[in-house]
Amino acid sequence: MKTEKTETEQHLPEHVIFMNMCMLCDGDRVLALDKTGSGYSGTTFPGGHVEAGETFTEAVIREMREETGLTIHHPVLRGIYHWYRDGLHNIGLLYRADSYEGTLKSSEEGQVYWILRAEYEKKKLAAGMPQVLQIMDDDNLTECFEERQADGSFLGRLF
Repeated sequence: MKTEKTETEQHLPEHVIFMNMCMLCDGDRVLALDKTGSGYSGTTFPGGHVEAGETFTEAVIREMREETGLTIHHPVLRGIYHWYRDGLHNIGLLYRADSYEGTLKSSEEGQVYWILRAEYEKKKLAAGMPQVLQIMDDDNLTECFEERQADGSFLGRLF
C-alpha cells in the first residue's frame, strides 16, 4: 500500500544519472549498435553516460566518437527516456543527428553498422527501443517513463 508523502518529502532532490543515445541517420539508413554485456544487450543506438563537467551535447558527441569512430554534427534533442533503479533516477536524453565525419569502427560496446531503417525495427531490439523509435518518429512524443509493474515486468508510458 502506497503512503502519501509529506510536502517536505515531495520536494526532496533526487539522485540522478544522466545518459544519452543518438540515432545517426544517413539517408534511409541508421547506425545500429549490437550491444554486448550483462546489463543491457540487443540492438540499440550508440550512447552512454554524461561525465562531470560536460554539457549534454558534448557528452553525446563524445560517446558517439568513442563507440563508433564518427564525429557527429548538430545533434538535435528529440526526447527523454527515464526510469528508477536502485534508488536512482536514470535519465536518458535522446538525440538525432544527420551529419557526421570519420571512419566507422566498432568498440568494446559492440558492433556498429549501417542498416536500413525499415530493417532496424526487425532486429532483436534492446529493452525500451520500441518506445525510443516512437519518440524519434513522432514530433508529438517527447518522453517515455519506464515503470515496473506489480508482476515484475516493465511498462514504458509515452507522453
